[in-house]
This record gives sequence, structure tokens and C-alpha cells, in this order.
Amino acid sequence: MTGKKYIESAKLIEKTKLYDAEEAIGLVCQTAKAKFDETVELHVRLGVDSRHADQQVRGAIVLPNGTGKTVRTLVFAKGDKADAATAAGADYVGAEDMVQKITTENWFEFDVVIATPDMMGVIGRLGKVLGPKGLMPNPKAGTVTMDVAKAVNEAKAGKVEYRLDKTNIIHCPIGKASFGAEKLGENFNALMGAIIKAKPAAAKGQYIKSCVVATTMGPGIKVNAAKLG
Repeated sequence: MTGKKYIESAKLIEKTKLYDAEEAIGLVCQTAKAKFDETVELHVRLGVDSRHADQQVRGAIVLPNGTGKTVRTLVFAKGDKADAATAAGADYVGAEDMVQKITTENWFEFDVVIATPDMMGVIGRLGKVLGPKGLMPNPKAGTVTMDVAKAVNEAKAGKVEYRLDKTNIIHCPIGKASFGAEKLGENFNALMGAIIKAKPAAAKGQYIKSCVVATTMGPGIKVNAAKLG
């Protein structure tokens, strides 16, 4: 069942039309009709094959206007690195004790996991639970690092990780509907710029196959991919 609000929103959009990014983002703000501040998401289908190692697209970027979400950080570190993480405002800092808490209590009160390289052996035991949730720290995303303070600050400032799913699509939040078209547009451009820059050398043909913006509860709005690069 599609609700009344969804149908109202869908009326604003021409299903077959490919919109310029600016117009699409303006429309997406109009389609946000839920009672809560909806997240605006970007879905980009790429002309690559994620099964091949040389066609992976993955990275992270701090959005100019953040995501509008409060990000809870968990840092695996010891000694002065643990102190640096705490000073930077990490929500949780620990080592083996945190592994224990996650495995025995099924505790997941965090959104981003950051670790110093020496802790990866300890975290390895959590691969089965963190992996499927997309929470495993990764050097490409800047979440395996000696500079834990910087990683905490970036996570809090609205860093998003983009990566291909099995169907070669990247799904990423670009902010909240309440940001308005201008701020969402800046975030959209920053993220698209990063994805275009991350184009693998092995990718052939059209790189950006399709691009859609949508709110959490709203209909998808197609963006003209040909104009994106």
C-alpha cells in the first residue's frame, strides 16, 4: 500500500523525465511530507562490475553540510591513542572489553567504528557481526588510522562512506529534507564529485548509468546522469 502522502508526492514528479540535479533536489524537498525530518538519499548505479577487484568503487567524504544525523563513535585504541579519542569526543573507547560487550550483550549503540591498525587483530573476531552491518573499520574509509582524533571529528562532522553493493549501486545519505535545496545540492555535488573521481581505470563505457534522489518515505526522482560525468 502506498500512502496518501506518497501519492501526493508522486504527482509532483514526471516518472519518465530525467531532471537536472538542481531541479531534482528542489523537488525532493517538496516531496518530504512525513511527520519527521526525512533523510534524503542518493542512489547511483555504476557501469562497473563489483565482482572484479579492479572495478571496486569505495571511499569516504565529509559532506560540506554534514548529514544532519548525530553520529555515535566507537574507537578501539589503547594508551595515548585511547586518550586522544576520548579528548576528541568519541562516545565509546576501549579494546578487548568492547569486543566482549558486543559479543556477549549484542550491543550496537554506535554508528561508526574507528580503530588503530594494531587493534585490527582484536576486532577481527567481530568480523561476522560488524561486517554485515557495514561497521567494520576500513583503511579506505579512513576508519583504520593512527589519527583517531581526526577520524572521530570527521565522523561527527558528517563523513559518509560510499561503496558498491552487489548490484553495483551506491546508496548514500546526503542530508535531511530540512536542509533545503541549496545545502542538499552542495552535499550532492561533493558526493557525486568523489564518486566520479573514484572511477576505476578498468571501467569501460558509461560510468554513471543512473542516479536517483529520494527521501526516506518519498518517491525516487531520476537525475540526468549524462550531465554528471
